[in-house]
Amino acid sequence: MNRKELIGRMSAISDLTQKDCDLALTAFIEIVQDALVTGDKVALVGFGTFDTHTTAARQGRNPKTGAPMVIPQQVRPRFRAGSELKAQVGGSR
Repeated sequence: MNRKELIGRMSAISDLTQKDCDLALTAFIEIVQDALVTGDKVALVGFGTFDTHTTAARQGRNPKTGAPMVIPQQVRPRFRAGSELKAQVGGSR
């Protein structure tokens, strides 16, 4: 499902216009992004949690030359599904 299809489904379920649903989705995305940039997490009970995870620096290899290289520490966004979502999709692991 792409953004346009998601907005169409949101509009059908909520009886809002597609323009209103697009604005709501854009606002949601911006709020989650801003929260993650500042180090906060966004928890939606039953659905899941958006947060960040820091990966440690590690030794890797340049895929072109095979030369060893250091892959620096990175902060990455992460989504962890909630129990209700896991149950609906196919059971918890």
